Amino acid sequence: MIIAIIVVAVVLVLGVGVVVVRRRRRGRVAISSPPRAAMPTVLVTELAARPSLAAPSLAQRLGSSRSVFDRVRSLSSVGALSDDQLAIVEEVLLRSDVGVVTTTMILDDLRANGAPDGIVSAVRASLLESLRAERTVTTTADSGRVPVWLFVGVNGVGKTTTIGKLAKRQIDAGRSVMLAAGDTFRAAAADQLEQWATRTGADIVRAAEGADPGSVVHDALGRAAARGVDIVLADTAGRRSNSTNLLDELSKVRRVADREPGQVVETFMVLDATTGQNALSQAREFLAAADVTGIVLTKLDGTARGGIVVAIERDLGIPVKFVGVGEGVEDLIAFEPEAFVDSLLDA
Repeated sequence: MIIAIIVVAVVLVLGVGVVVVRRRRRGRVAISSPPRAAMPTVLVTELAARPSLAAPSLAQRLGSSRSVFDRVRSLSSVGALSDDQLAIVEEVLLRSDVGVVTTTMILDDLRANGAPDGIVSAVRASLLESLRAERTVTTTADSGRVPVWLFVGVNGVGKTTTIGKLAKRQIDAGRSVMLAAGDTFRAAAADQLEQWATRTGADIVRAAEGADPGSVVHDALGRAAARGVDIVLADTAGRRSNSTNLLDELSKVRRVADREPGQVVETFMVLDATTGQNALSQAREFLAAADVTGIVLTKLDGTARGGIVVAIERDLGIPVKFVGVGEGVEDLIAFEPEAFVDSLLDA
């Protein structure tokens, strides 16, 4: 009986609470939301152009070199040139690392013949005249022998990276590649080259640090011949050009590489374009020791002044065959004189 009374009391209390809550809710004044502004019928009147994913042009990559020629591009005179105009051309050419010999030749021509089609046209013709070397890159050897590309150059110019990028080019062209880690003098040089072998799918032969570089090249040629590899790319130590003993050793490595079953078909000297005229000094020391057949000019997209290409070919008589215009694996490109000169002088 007591339990029943308690239950009835709870029900009555709950009922009263519900009624009170309802009355309170009814007594509240509804607050309306402020009116919203009308939405515009057109939100966008013009679509922005989608950013281009195309690779930068050669002119964009050579921005530093191109900027040196700004003053020449600004000269619009036709015919005979004033002394002031000739002085501007001279200053620009020397600042661009074209060199004294080529600068003098161009100025003599401008004084004698003027610029019948404009100064830019005359300078373009003179620069191209200095870049007429044959740029064929040899990838084949005599029957029964393995073609070898030998790479020389001082430390820090990007030699090992150049080998890796050229290995990628050869593999993309359908050739099998063997890398010979002949730079046993610099710590971690073989490790760096092995990383490139992994990235590109090339084979590699290496030895312990301090090993005889000639023996590394010899072993690589033996394996390449046994496996039918199409081409061997051989690294050498980054030798200082003023060290007679090291240059003698380089000559020895070349003799080993050119001995059967190998045949050296290209010897590339790798130069850093940002060193300017100092690159010429390095190159002269290597010519006799390595019988250089072509130049690879790296870092041309940096602070380099592109005229060094002209100076190298004019002073050394060795063609620039590849240039580096970026950090990517595809940024080592075959050198094309017309495209290069146009990138410097076109408006």
